[in-house]
Amino acid sequence: MSELSGLLGGFREIAGDPKRQLDALLSEGRKVVGCLTCFCPEELVCAAGMTPFGIWGADMEATESRRWFPAFICSILHTTLEMGIKGALDGLTAIIVPKFCDSLKCMGANWESAVPGVPVINVAHAQNRKINAGIGFTSSQFREVSRELVRLGGENASDEDISDAIRLLNRRRKVMREFARLAAGRPEAVPPGARNDVIKSSYFMEAGVYTSKLTRLNGLLSALPEQEWDGVRVVTTGILADSRELLGILEDNGIAIAGDQVLHESVSFAEDVLETGDPIAGLAKRMAAIEGTSLLFDPGKQRVNQLLSIVRETSADGVIFVLTKFCDPEEYDFVPVKQLLDNNDVPCLLIEVDRQTSGNEQARTAIEAFAGILRSR
Repeated sequence: MSELSGLLGGFREIAGDPKRQLDALLSEGRKVVGCLTCFCPEELVCAAGMTPFGIWGADMEATESRRWFPAFICSILHTTLEMGIKGALDGLTAIIVPKFCDSLKCMGANWESAVPGVPVINVAHAQNRKINAGIGFTSSQFREVSRELVRLGGENASDEDISDAIRLLNRRRKVMREFARLAAGRPEAVPPGARNDVIKSSYFMEAGVYTSKLTRLNGLLSALPEQEWDGVRVVTTGILADSRELLGILEDNGIAIAGDQVLHESVSFAEDVLETGDPIAGLAKRMAAIEGTSLLFDPGKQRVNQLLSIVRETSADGVIFVLTKFCDPEEYDFVPVKQLLDNNDVPCLLIEVDRQTSGNEQARTAIEAFAGILRSR
């Protein structure tokens, strides 16, 4: 168990101090590109000889960013802009900003004005991402990202370079899916906080290094027998569940995570990129295949059916909907999610999270009551 604890501790250290990890990469002379939230084309960054670095805000109070955003913009963007203004992201070659929601559509222009030292690469994904026209549009946007990376000092990547990067990140996705499966069966060895640390650290590490470390961790976990769990098991869903305090409350109440439909977690690595003759088109086709999040156009609300399938496959006792405060797409999605779960007799708890909120006592009370309900069933 000592090696297992050491590996988990290493992931926790990286997840808990992204700034230190960024400084280490920069000190090695690497060109680092920030990838804001989800579905930035990391493969293109790798193929250009640069290192992608995930940015999902931070647990802090935002003050300077309020000159650029109203108070009711989600705290992921508020705190990201705050970090940029205060220099925490200095040294980045650029930051890639997708345009999935109204708030993200404002982020690029605000960043250009507030943080002029770090260039912005804007990227738009087709809303109708599954049709040929949508795949073609997204491909054209990714090609523009590749050109911008070259303009900012990256290497001119060939199709083979991009294909190599696709294979590299597909290997990372594969071991992450295996980790999520193994962790679900060994909740005492990998409680919610440790599970989050392992997944979160992937945003701050070089893909090859991370894959090697996680492969070793998976080997140690697979050698452990699956554990009988006398607590309750839930599936989490939402944009972001990256709160050590909130995850600690789950642990205090004997709640294990059986699976998730969280954008920051399993949704981000659920689908591989298919290797095709045109690797950039392959990246666009991956976007067409992804389901399970409110940020992608989902007219049939496949998200809710997918969530119910995860609950059934994992034999979870209930669902915790982790709602990012002020996220309109998530608020709209909660209604059909709750309705489907109610119709299938699956208990659901709504918890609101905000990176600028330091206390979670209301959440603690709600989770304690929810755990009691699940045990009584």
